[in-house]
Amino acid sequence: MSPIGIASTLLGLIQSAVSTSSSTSNQAATARSGSIEEANFSSSLTLRMAALQAQSVTGLLGSLPAGGKASSAFDFLGTMQTAGSAAIPGLSATGRNLTLFDPESAYRMMTAINNGDVTYKAQFSELSEMKTAVTGMQQAGLTLGAVSESLDDAAIKTQLQTFAAKYNEWIGRFDGTVQGDGLLAGTQAATISLYELKQSVENIFNGAKGGFHGLRDLGLSIDPKTNLAVLDTAKLDSVLGTNRQGAIGTITEFGANFARSAELLNSANNFIPNRLANLDRVIDYIGENKPALQAEFGLGNPATPSAQVARALAAYNQNWPT
Repeated sequence: MSPIGIASTLLGLIQSAVSTSSSTSNQAATARSGSIEEANFSSSLTLRMAALQAQSVTGLLGSLPAGGKASSAFDFLGTMQTAGSAAIPGLSATGRNLTLFDPESAYRMMTAINNGDVTYKAQFSELSEMKTAVTGMQQAGLTLGAVSESLDDAAIKTQLQTFAAKYNEWIGRFDGTVQGDGLLAGTQAATISLYELKQSVENIFNGAKGGFHGLRDLGLSIDPKTNLAVLDTAKLDSVLGTNRQGAIGTITEFGANFARSAELLNSANNFIPNRLANLDRVIDYIGENKPALQAEFGLGNPATPSAQVARALAAYNQNWPT
């Protein structure tokens, strides 16, 4: 396949990843459509491909102007140095392919690919950690689902406090990643995971048979400002004293439903596995075809990741070395 064909296929993979994520989000009205960084990368790559494909193959791959010299518009490039260009035949010292009709557009496209390569690896690492954490939340739900009347009130209170602490650990770790410029901001798999587990905690139908409206009637609620779980132990003590059987029934019903919600998030062909599979395909494709892309379009500027992206990228390189 030609380098332009490779770039076109790469663009298709990226757009497919965004498209799959968007179609999945129709199942949850609260999720935002598409990752902001993915959309920016995809849009940038689309523009670069359009600029390059607008030229004829002859124009893109044709020979230099008469005399074998590059156009004077690129004379300034000869005074610059780019590490790695010497290892790829045909590239200038600045890492451009000056035989192209528009070396700068090609170079910028490669810069976008370099940035995407780093970002997608970081997102894969972060989302993989979320997948593991969701499994931990599932286990926390199963533990509550196993609460029985044989436990004394102090033990039941401890079980709810332990669950609240586990939930708050989950929020503390991942809530910020979907906010603002967080690494998973706009990534539906992450946004929906946080939303669904929060909705499960706030479900008012748990315990209906026992006369309750969810865990809030037992004193466990979500603070709307911090998104953290708060347990009112005085309210729990009161409920256990007046309707102990109904309270325990509410806890076990909630635990089972919460565990099921977490299980579905990680189930095959659902949010998290689908997103990880899409990221993995794009990462692999870039890795396999990057040398051919660089030889044709230039090296591009190396990615300059933020601190959070750099941390996630380091974890990716450690856990999924190439």
